[in-house]
Amino acid sequence: MKSKVAILKTSPATVLEDYHRVMNLAGYQDALPKQKDTALKINISWHFFYPGSSTTPWQLDGVIRAMKRDGYDPALIHACHNRTVVIDAHLGERENKQLAVVQAHGLRNVHLYEGEEWIHVRDAVGDLADQFLCLNQVYPDGFMIPKRFIGENIIHLPTIKTHIFTTTTGAMKNAFGGLLNEHRHWTHPVIHETLVDLLMIQKKIHSGLFAVMDGTFAGDGPGPRCMFPMVKNVLLASSDQVAIDAVAAKLMGFDPMRDIKFVRLAHERGLGCGDPRDIEIVGDVEAAKENWHFVGPFQKMTFASRMQHKIYWGPLKKPIEWSLKTILAPWAYIASVLYHDLFWYPTHQGRIQEILKSDWGRLFQNWETVALAPGDLSTPGWANVGAAAAKLDRQTARLIGKALRVLGTCVREAPEFDAKRRRQAP
Repeated sequence: MKSKVAILKTSPATVLEDYHRVMNLAGYQDALPKQKDTALKINISWHFFYPGSSTTPWQLDGVIRAMKRDGYDPALIHACHNRTVVIDAHLGERENKQLAVVQAHGLRNVHLYEGEEWIHVRDAVGDLADQFLCLNQVYPDGFMIPKRFIGENIIHLPTIKTHIFTTTTGAMKNAFGGLLNEHRHWTHPVIHETLVDLLMIQKKIHSGLFAVMDGTFAGDGPGPRCMFPMVKNVLLASSDQVAIDAVAAKLMGFDPMRDIKFVRLAHERGLGCGDPRDIEIVGDVEAAKENWHFVGPFQKMTFASRMQHKIYWGPLKKPIEWSLKTILAPWAYIASVLYHDLFWYPTHQGRIQEILKSDWGRLFQNWETVALAPGDLSTPGWANVGAAAAKLDRQTARLIGKALRVLGTCVREAPEFDAKRRRQAP
């Protein structure tokens, strides 16, 4: 059968109905057995709210309501978070208003790095590990994956955006934080091959695999954080992680088989379809023909992204990259927080003030007052998103205070300093 990607244009007034429709157009009920636990893999690319960067509250809310409407047991649905040394997932789920959605629906909220059991990848996938493109070289002793993932469904909840390491990011990249337990930055020089290896693992361990991608906001430029956000009003869904990333890349103006290496590699290995000519588009076929002409992540790079490229692929690779595999590695975590949280975010708030006056921005700002009752499965969306235009917090001192707390967390929880903090299976 041809890979299928569903696409719909949407608005706040219809977004909940549109999520239900796009998921069913893509056949999610066939992909996800109802008797299995389902993880909703939330994307937090920045713990601060930034349009297009992280899973939106209406994306999470729409998926949960669609599943409840179609007979999935809420007791078998849970939110799922990973953590990185530079992103605070607890701050992020609050600032991006995801936690409010999870709590409203009474779902379990799983943070994979807090009390969850992890097992060696070979105990989970067996001889499949011999087929990895790069992970055996990056981690000669293997690596750990969450035990709870084995035998459960997963729905990835990415947004449509560019990425300074992978050109675009989406469903395949969303597995990165959840499947690799520590030292994920070791894979950056071979990030495309890593995503292919992780997709092989997912197809082996999960009972069902699906992705729902939000393009209400989308981001161009040096993503996944320092982007140029814009309103695009589209939703995507598919059980083929390669195909949905290919269609998203095509919308952004890229040739997925030429420009997106991880899509091409996965396509060549039969893990999905990365060629748009061979993907069945359902829903709003005309929307899938759009070309947003994104410039991509490399033309207007930030200082931080230029330095990262020099360290992983350029002239600084030999003199510096070795330090990232030693106890010296936290210097990079500290530098990232100092640049992004203490400098870039407070000084670039003006860039997104206009976009936050949009209907989606007002919906985000007024979420607590306009959120629908969790038992209301018939209202199609928000005809009234509230009057107040969304504004980012302009209190520089408050932003700096939050960033300083993140800085302390990234040092305290750096794996180089505290390798035994999490219980692992023998």
